Amino acid sequence: MQIAPLLFDLGKQSPTTRQIADLVKAGGAEALTEAERRADAARYQEVRCRSALNAVKGMPFEWTLNPYRGCTHGCHYCYARRYQTQFELGSGDEFASIIFVKTNFVEVLRRELGRPSWKGAYVAVGTATDCYQPIEGHYKLTRRSLEALRDFNNPTGVITKGPMIVRDKDVLQDLTRGPGCGVYISVPTVDEEAWQLLEPGTAPPLKRLRAVRELADAGIRVGVLMNPIVPGITSKPALLERTMKAIADHGAHFVSCNVMFLEGGTREHFMGWLQKEFPHLVEGYGPLYARKYAPDSYRKEVQTVVSGLREKYGVKERDNEGKRSKGKGEIEPATLPSDQPAFDL
Repeated sequence: MQIAPLLFDLGKQSPTTRQIADLVKAGGAEALTEAERRADAARYQEVRCRSALNAVKGMPFEWTLNPYRGCTHGCHYCYARRYQTQFELGSGDEFASIIFVKTNFVEVLRRELGRPSWKGAYVAVGTATDCYQPIEGHYKLTRRSLEALRDFNNPTGVITKGPMIVRDKDVLQDLTRGPGCGVYISVPTVDEEAWQLLEPGTAPPLKRLRAVRELADAGIRVGVLMNPIVPGITSKPALLERTMKAIADHGAHFVSCNVMFLEGGTREHFMGWLQKEFPHLVEGYGPLYARKYAPDSYRKEVQTVVSGLREKYGVKERDNEGKRSKGKGEIEPATLPSDQPAFDL
């Protein structure tokens, strides 16, 4: 395997995502000899992307932005785990420990937004990997992308588990006053034990909810994705109510939820994790997840409980205000997972 010559030929310029895919296919994760370790245990590989705006199908929006690939949050249920296999990497530990950073992302985005053919369609940021995972503090690709969207008067929505988003409330305010912006912060549960087991690399739920309050107080349309509800772990009605009450208490304008779905590499990873942490649930998961989605009857039962809690605590289901998209527009988080990857190679 001639791995070193390829890296040598690239010189100081970051490789393209395609070159990285070929490199890993030939030599595995060990071939990423230029991937740097920083303050955490992950390795960060700088790459150059061909495009920033990524067209998707089967979602309530048509364009996404994802400046990073892989995620140190390491959520065991994350549907994006399966996409790591496109780089010949595992959907388990390598999803959270090898992060690709698209260093030319903002320059490419500005070029694309400036094309005469671009009509200012709504763009969803952070659909496949968290755009505010800790490395954003160093590279600031998400902030600079939001600044580009603001400068081109382009409506957007942001999805994240990262409280770091409050750093950028000035840009989010500009977008809110201008083309339109909605922020969606993911808080599946406020239960401390479930959070620590399911989302090992994320900020505590109440810290995320404090970010909701800060953004709401700044005049930004912000809501919560109570996604996903994990059967047998976060699905208990009493726990759902605790979570909904906390969301309402922190000023969320809307809250949406959906039951977890499993497919591809995510299924294998999650079921292995379940066997280790909740072995008594494994037998029941067989019939419940005979397909990638739980049965309609189960999902409707959960949605009925959540709808009642929304009404009880006075929280809307989705953001119907402040939507000023020039193109197809509102994120409906319950339908976010899709068969099509929400990012480019």
